[in-house]
Amino acid sequence: MSGHNKWSKVKHKKAATDAVKSKEFSKFARLITLESKKASGNTESPGLRAIIERARGINMPNTNIERAVAKGTDKDSATLEEVIYEAYGPGGTALLIHGLTDNKNRTTAEVKHILSESGASFGEQGSASWAFEKNEGGWTAKITVPLENEEGAKLDILVEKLKEHDDVQAVYINAA
Repeated sequence: MSGHNKWSKVKHKKAATDAVKSKEFSKFARLITLESKKASGNTESPGLRAIIERARGINMPNTNIERAVAKGTDKDSATLEEVIYEAYGPGGTALLIHGLTDNKNRTTAEVKHILSESGASFGEQGSASWAFEKNEGGWTAKITVPLENEEGAKLDILVEKLKEHDDVQAVYINAA
């Protein structure tokens, strides 16, 4: 009976990969909904088309894409707001946290909680953005901060916690 638990191993591995895919799909669905609202549902607009192509790049099903586009044009759907939070992490590294949310107050409180758990501090508007410059794909660091191994490990854990949050789309850091 050497193979009696093969299905349970496959089941657990599949559940883990499905959870990761689901999180990616939901983040792209929010982006598509926001762009669809901006473009009034026109799938030929450059912004919406680019996000749809990125979603197809991670094998997002067409039904999910169509549902997200329709949700963006629906009058009764919740409005999504784009938010950027600034913070300082381990070793004085600057963080820009980009997110999409339907409830700004809830998201702000949750991000503050994640930051405080990890020993990071929430910054005022402009306190960390000076260390970055905006480009097509997001933000790149103008000035980098060298980190030691211990601080780098703390920063990696903080970034992972932030990325696990449903409303957070991307986290940009200036660590070297």
